[in-house]
Amino acid sequence: MDAKNVTQVAEFVFSGLTSRHQLSMFLFVFFLLVYLVTVVGNVGLMVIVRVATNLHTPMYFFLSYLSAVDLLYSSSVTPKMLADLISIKKTISFNGCAFQIIVFATLAGTEVLLLSSMSYDRYAAVCHPLHYVSIMTTRKCSSMVILSFFFGFFQSLVQTSCIFSFHFCGPNLIDHFYCDFVPLLQLTCSNSQLCSMFTIFLIGFYCLFSLSVILVTYTLILLAIFRIKSHEGRRKAFSTCSSHLMCSSIFYVAVLFTYVRSPSSIMEKKDKVASVFYAVVTPMINPLIYSLRNQEVKRASVQIIHNISSLK
Repeated sequence: MDAKNVTQVAEFVFSGLTSRHQLSMFLFVFFLLVYLVTVVGNVGLMVIVRVATNLHTPMYFFLSYLSAVDLLYSSSVTPKMLADLISIKKTISFNGCAFQIIVFATLAGTEVLLLSSMSYDRYAAVCHPLHYVSIMTTRKCSSMVILSFFFGFFQSLVQTSCIFSFHFCGPNLIDHFYCDFVPLLQLTCSNSQLCSMFTIFLIGFYCLFSLSVILVTYTLILLAIFRIKSHEGRRKAFSTCSSHLMCSSIFYVAVLFTYVRSPSSIMEKKDKVASVFYAVVTPMINPLIYSLRNQEVKRASVQIIHNISSLK
């Protein structure tokens, strides 16, 4: 291709969630409420874990970072999506698109590895309760969190560098509501086959690695629970894992539904619904599940509210 024919686009245009004005206004109000609940829920959970001394354990250490990732994860997509729902033209600059995709992919990769770390923590708590404190040390927990952020950023940087090294000479319409790898690869005028395969491989490797860790640890956890003789002991052991298992299941079903498909296929409505679910709704659901299903978080919340009320 001649150099004169390779004109890099200055901005991209999103197709968005819908082109119908009335539906756009309804979606704007709905997702604004979802985002507000996401912010309040995740910030509130981080504050509760920070303030309540009885929650200063490895499980809640990981949970506080998961809440931070969920908050940033949603914030990298939702505010722009909300603005586009009430805008006539849904545009984003070339550099803005690159920034959004590297932040979103970093946090998505970090969340995947944090979920794996939390499953290992639950395995140590249920299968090795007497050695739990010596296994899940502060240093090990901090290292697992740091490595989750490092590898999350690394995989994101590699994929983003691969995609944005291509020429985008038009069209510039992204058939999505945010910058994502698959719809962007459809717009490049360079040969993107190798990058497409590498991107899908890397996403698949991260998801399958994390999912394998979760499946193996929970298999061992279930075997350990079945060996517990008392019904109350089984119930208590399973209750410590149910919230994490539920959050992991919701996240992986949505992600795998979105990305386990041909990278050349057209973005359909069902794919956008799945993307909305794991990018916007899941960060709201996680703190709600941990807050409503966890008695320790409930008691800590009540105690904090009581302490604040007593100060008045």
